[in-house]
Amino acid sequence: MSEAAIIFLLILCIILLFSIILYQRFHFKKGIHARLKEVSDKLEDILISGSDEKVMVFTDDSALMELSGQINLLLEGYQKIKVDYRRSQAASKKMLSNISHDIKTPMTVILGYLEMIRLESPEENELLEKVEEKARKMMELISQFFTLAKLEAGDTSLELSSVSLNECCREAVLDFYELLTQKNFQVEVDIPEQSVCIMGNRDALGRILENLISNAIRYGGDGKYLGVFLHSDEKYVYIDISDKGKGIDKAFSTRIFDRLFTLEDSRNQEIQGNGLGLTIAKSLANQLGGDILLKSDPHILTTFTLKFRKLIY
Repeated sequence: MSEAAIIFLLILCIILLFSIILYQRFHFKKGIHARLKEVSDKLEDILISGSDEKVMVFTDDSALMELSGQINLLLEGYQKIKVDYRRSQAASKKMLSNISHDIKTPMTVILGYLEMIRLESPEENELLEKVEEKARKMMELISQFFTLAKLEAGDTSLELSSVSLNECCREAVLDFYELLTQKNFQVEVDIPEQSVCIMGNRDALGRILENLISNAIRYGGDGKYLGVFLHSDEKYVYIDISDKGKGIDKAFSTRIFDRLFTLEDSRNQEIQGNGLGLTIAKSLANQLGGDILLKSDPHILTTFTLKFRKLIY
């Protein structure tokens, strides 16, 4: 065999060996990629479904086996936290139910006694009326607190049906008519004649509008103005509740719906309200698949906008 033939065979062997090495590396990387994708998909399924499964990987690669072991340890910790949370949530619901009964019952009795004393002692009516007013505010706060607690715990089921927002807005304004008249508010209402409907819950929508209008009167009362506007586009329907009061500083705009957040630093310099009305309104709107947006120009116009997907027949 000639020297040229030997060189050619050596080159051919080197090329063949190099090709085998490249193929093995490619096959190895492809196998690793497939196993990693398998682990990723399984982990995603476990997290979405909330099941107590573990990640199983059939491979001889020690690094992959170690990785799956570490993932399973993390899953065990996550699943334990989830179980503890469920137990804590169940205990909290039971505690809230007991507290509700324990507080509401004596407060109801106290209000009853106050009314009896007021009727029997006309000369002390003024003082008793003030005490009775404070007691009723306490009852209102307790009621709002437990309403929010039920909403946050997912204990409130809202039955959905077709609801006319035109009627809801008219009723909400009429409910405050006497108060608005007493306070000499300028009221501007724009509700179209054509029916605008959403899939919602009439009671929940009434509660949302009541809280928003009450908030506008209480905190924006210095502007002596209330605006209620219903409008829509191709996809969404909007209800604007506006006032011309002191407004809400931009620094507080992201916190205004937080539980127990009061407007002590935004609309005035003293604590007002209990910080639950807007939180309840926001939570109810979210449960109905909507949202509440805020835009505020102090002393010009502050607007809370209810936004829902339009029901198209």
